[in-house]
Amino acid sequence: MAVDIVTFGCRLNAFEAEVIRSKAEAAGLSDTIVINSCAVTNEAVAQARQSIRKLKRERPEARIVVTGCAAQTQAAMFAGMAEVDRVVGNDDKMRGAAWRETRHAFDLGASEKIAVSDIMAVKEMAPHLVDGYASGLPRVFVQVQNGCDHRCTFCIIPFGRGNSRSVPMGAVVDQVRTLVERGHAEIVLTGVDLTSYGADLPGAPKLGLLTKQILRHVPELKRLRISSIDSIEADDDLLDAIAEDARLMPHLHLSLQSGDDMILKRMKRRHSRQDAIGFCEQVRRLRPDVIFGADIIAGFPTETEDMFSRSLDLVEQCGLTFLHVFPYSPRPGTPAARMPQVAGSEIKERAKRLRAVGEAALQQRLQAEIGARRDVLIESEGQGRTEHYLPVTVVGEQVGSIVTRLIAGVDRERLTT
Repeated sequence: MAVDIVTFGCRLNAFEAEVIRSKAEAAGLSDTIVINSCAVTNEAVAQARQSIRKLKRERPEARIVVTGCAAQTQAAMFAGMAEVDRVVGNDDKMRGAAWRETRHAFDLGASEKIAVSDIMAVKEMAPHLVDGYASGLPRVFVQVQNGCDHRCTFCIIPFGRGNSRSVPMGAVVDQVRTLVERGHAEIVLTGVDLTSYGADLPGAPKLGLLTKQILRHVPELKRLRISSIDSIEADDDLLDAIAEDARLMPHLHLSLQSGDDMILKRMKRRHSRQDAIGFCEQVRRLRPDVIFGADIIAGFPTETEDMFSRSLDLVEQCGLTFLHVFPYSPRPGTPAARMPQVAGSEIKERAKRLRAVGEAALQQRLQAEIGARRDVLIESEGQGRTEHYLPVTVVGEQVGSIVTRLIAGVDRERLTT
């Protein structure tokens, strides 16, 4: 066994896992497990720690390396775990030198575990060409941006990822073309703050122009999907692409976080409740069949029941189908951690109610699909997803193919044909 990657958290980590694998294996590492961690919540950090202990029990001879956002922000904590052999920084993990140094340290039996550089000193983003995903999945991710220049009061991620930086458009197009040539049918553009793409590049191109360039220069691409965006930063080119090119999937995931204007201000978000509602209405006029997902935090500090009710209402007001609910988790060093906190039991109860509203919205959308004809990308044996990212059971079709099917029914949270 050479290098195994265990990835937590976001889609960006999924792409970076493939880069880590190639760099670590090229460095000659063997019998090594890399934990690519997430820091977005306390629970995510706890899951990484639990996984480390479990893996060491199962494979006591393996070396364990921890990287990712939690490793960047809490390097000493991970280094203090007896099971951990090395902690590699979040920018360092993308560089072959870090993995060669790791192998060298292992060969010498070096006692120093931490190899984490200053993430805030990173100003540029080197393109990383992935020839293909080890998983061979039809739907894969392409990193176009990293880091974030904003400082939302609840968020630790800028300290794990650094400031915003972008991959040049030409390199992105080349990466997409390579993956399409390798047989991947659907590409998902991903980043930490995707709609800030290009601000650091010559001419400051925006996400919309990048999207149009990909669609124009890779005509063989069957599907392009965009991961989480900040709706207040969506540019005109992006809206044009949504309206005009059917290969850009009619599914957007929005970073909304709350439906209450006062809470949004205390979060230091840049949009209002009406901005969110207006954006969804605008996109629906351009692409009537679009569906939306959203991140929403339950129990942010100072949130009253009345404030929370506006987050519940936002699901209907924006017509959300997919909800990613985060029970608020105080991250050390963030301004929100110093604000008056909502009781833990209340946070859990609000998160439960919000999830219930989200489940009802999803069921309503699934039922509305019955009788529609949808193009389904077969992602694994017997399973696929529609243009709208809705899961479908489809039997007897080749993985990677796109087939048109009449939706006949709903089985729990999955469409049937």
